[in-house]
Amino acid sequence: MKAIQISAERQMGVVDIPEVEMKSDEVLLRLEYVGFCGSDLSTWLGRNPMVKMPVVPGHEVGAVIEKVGADVPEGLKPGMVVTCNPYTNCGKCASCRNGRVNACEHNETLGVQRWGAMRERIALPWEKVIPAGLLTPRTCALIEPMSVGFHAVSRAQVTDIDVVMVIGCGMVGMGAIVRSAQRGATVVAADIDDEKLALAREMGASYTINTRTEDVHSRLREMTSGFGPDVVIEAVGSSQTYQMAVDEVAFTGRVICIGYAKTEVSFQTKFFVQKELDIRGSRNAQPSDFRAVIHYLERGTCPVDRLISAEVTPEEAPAAMQRWADAPGKVFRILVKF
Repeated sequence: MKAIQISAERQMGVVDIPEVEMKSDEVLLRLEYVGFCGSDLSTWLGRNPMVKMPVVPGHEVGAVIEKVGADVPEGLKPGMVVTCNPYTNCGKCASCRNGRVNACEHNETLGVQRWGAMRERIALPWEKVIPAGLLTPRTCALIEPMSVGFHAVSRAQVTDIDVVMVIGCGMVGMGAIVRSAQRGATVVAADIDDEKLALAREMGASYTINTRTEDVHSRLREMTSGFGPDVVIEAVGSSQTYQMAVDEVAFTGRVICIGYAKTEVSFQTKFFVQKELDIRGSRNAQPSDFRAVIHYLERGTCPVDRLISAEVTPEEAPAAMQRWADAPGKVFRILVKF
């Protein structure tokens, strides 16, 4: 069957791989749309140390069930539109023991530590297949990245009395904006791109800051009566934005870290103590986050078309990846249509 494979740095193409063999407790999915995410771009650029080449990328899935194994529960049936939870969990590590399977020490994500979903069909354990209700497979490809943002808001314990600053208005950041607004918080969206900031307002942000052209500190002080935001969610992954999060969060605030910084980050650690900060990592998403995103998307208020920057065929994927690398700030999601 047809698949997209990254074989080396900046080397991507369509290959023929063997058909999958489905086990009795697995579900065979026919992939219709799969999204490229930032980890796939890093893999293509040769900057993802967790990947062993060659790899089939992709873990943002919109699919239809083609067949179910004999030991699959009756709730999953051929013809259903689904997405998937692309993470594994060992059931034995400290994270799994504590019920936080999204942070499993031995997690293997589709398209990263194991071959992913950029192919015509894939077989997955039935527990990882998530029915998507009335959503289309195209919309389903947005669920996983938004769920990562939803999970960060849960980690932050956001309430309606909080001011939440989200740094980075990509797909994950947009998920954090939506979920924070749903919880009644006042949301401040920060990014370097005015188009993304305009869309952030449509998705629930009350205020926006262009961090390239505006004085972030003074703007935040104006918005928060001098206190600073109660919560800062870092969804970029750079040394500058990590430092901004710690510098700008209010005393006794919460800093939630989603992005992986590619370089070392130097902090004035006095703020950790003086502000008595809660600094928390946020990794992947829980099943409840997937369900919450599906519930949100089913309402029909999300501007789905504006979140999809391009739809391409497998053969067009390498050129699309090059365009993304050339202008990373202008892309939300590129979907591959199988």
